[in-house]
Amino acid sequence: MTAAYVALGTNLGDRLLNLAEARRQLRLLGALTEGLVFETRALRMPGDTAPQPDYLNTVDRLETGLGPLALLRQLQRIEALMGRRRTYRWGPRVIDLDLILHGAQTMRSAALTLPHPRAHQRDFVRWPLRFFGVELPGA
Repeated sequence: MTAAYVALGTNLGDRLLNLAEARRQLRLLGALTEGLVFETRALRMPGDTAPQPDYLNTVDRLETGLGPLALLRQLQRIEALMGRRRTYRWGPRVIDLDLILHGAQTMRSAALTLPHPRAHQRDFVRWPLRFFGVELPGA
């Protein structure tokens, strides 16, 4: 079993219900320890002035037997199951699941980079990770 850290974010619909459903789905993949939830402002692309609701963000620890690419496919399956529609970068979403860390694994491929390449720049990822005593490389 490997400790993987998954960032969860939601800013559409019933945000608490969205987190609860995503966590229910994650529990089907392994033992889940829930992180602290933070409310944050939506990130926007430069020049994007469209209003967006605030996010609920957290990072959960998932003890799983899945490898990183298999876990990524499962995260994308959960997003699709919950109705995620990819509109534009940093657009609003029902759920966003990002694989931040997968044990000590490092990788760089077209599908996945580990550790997540921008996680150390995002307080809404770094703060919940501290709950688990995890500091990101580059932070």
